[in-house]
Amino acid sequence: MKVLIVGGEPTGAQLAFLLLEQKHEVCLVENRSEILNQLHLELPTEVIYEDSSTDLKVLEDAGIRTADVLVACTSHDADNLVLCYLASRLYHVPRTIGRINNPRHAWLFNEKLHVDVALNESSILAHLIEEEMSLGDMMTLLKLRRGQYSLIEVVIPPDARAVGASIKDLPLPDQCMIVTIIRKGEMIMPRGATRMEVGDEVLAITDMVGQEQLAELFTLNHS
Repeated sequence: MKVLIVGGEPTGAQLAFLLLEQKHEVCLVENRSEILNQLHLELPTEVIYEDSSTDLKVLEDAGIRTADVLVACTSHDADNLVLCYLASRLYHVPRTIGRINNPRHAWLFNEKLHVDVALNESSILAHLIEEEMSLGDMMTLLKLRRGQYSLIEVVIPPDARAVGASIKDLPLPDQCMIVTIIRKGEMIMPRGATRMEVGDEVLAITDMVGQEQLAELFTLNHS
């Protein structure tokens, strides 16, 4: 997959690094010298295109005509909206992703302006903090299907309801799958007869309702 990233601040740089690790073709456009100095320490030189991201000729030279995805993650919301719009309407890029810097502008980042995916970092962070506060010792590792499901991790404490119970006997939520259990450094494939032990690190995929139910099973029993 060919991904064109516009904006080399930490979000764009980290995304480029992760995509390169997954063997995708990446080009990152940035023209600010203070950002470029850091980028050249973190990414291969051939990935970095040093020029203005608001110039159509620059975008074309960077490969927007053949890009599968355009990620607009500059520090200016107006630029990100324009980039997504141009990528979709003018260059027919199949997928556009726009970063929202100011949460008050979130309503603009929609399909009408050709933003397929809007990344509201402030909202994501606030939501994650809210989840961690409500789920006690349970941690959200990854969001799936635009937040509909989550990969969660929990280390079972001594007085959790699940301790000593077999998986088949646990009242697990309908929308829940226990992916694996890590016990004393070793990975265990979960089966119906597998009993939960203190210190087990449980990884599960579930929806929001299921997270609350899992928290009652796998975290501290305060009753």
